[in-house]
Amino acid sequence: MLERTGGVIRDYGFVARSRWRSIRIGSTPPDPGTGLAAPVLLIPGVFETWHYLEAIGDRLAAEGHPVHFLQRLGLNRNPIEETASLVREHLEELDLRDVVIVGHSKGGLIGKQLMTVEDHEERIARLIAINTPFPGSPLARYAISAWREFAPERPVIRSLAQATEVNGRIVSIFSAFDQYIPGSSRLEGATNVQLPLVGHFRVLEHPLVLDEVARWAAEPRH
Repeated sequence: MLERTGGVIRDYGFVARSRWRSIRIGSTPPDPGTGLAAPVLLIPGVFETWHYLEAIGDRLAAEGHPVHFLQRLGLNRNPIEETASLVREHLEELDLRDVVIVGHSKGGLIGKQLMTVEDHEERIARLIAINTPFPGSPLARYAISAWREFAPERPVIRSLAQATEVNGRIVSIFSAFDQYIPGSSRLEGATNVQLPLVGHFRVLEHPLVLDEVARWAAEPRH
């Protein structure tokens, strides 16, 4: 119990640092770069800026991936379906193909929506989701505003749960304890990677997560 409590406290320390970076550094993400590995698009969670995924972006850029952040998402408060359409437009505008999507929390749901509904040209090779509430989160029933979208009975959550045909191209990486997802981020038919970590946010800079993301981003498309 003490380990979990300490982990959750440190989790919110990461949130505070990420918020501060968004003020100190500003809202403009780095350029994608010219790496020759598969292009990567990073999608943060709800009320998160691209700064939350900065450590992952730095690691993937060092591995030779062009890393794209979608600045127009802002704090990612819009509905999942609407945001997936924005991401598709971005991929088409830049003509990106064999793309690896890396999404945190809501970002993983947006990635799956994109794969199941929006990706008519099959531009996406794989989704790497981190602490994503694929079955929804019962805590969302008591939340405010944009968080309510994650309630298990919400249409978009139920629709995504039924769309199993893309699960084989999804890697779900998740903490052993996540205070926002009481059940699990385990997704049937996907590659599930549970790590001995605590928390929802701080894992985004943990070496174990960075290693797993880099490993799966480098996997060839099947």
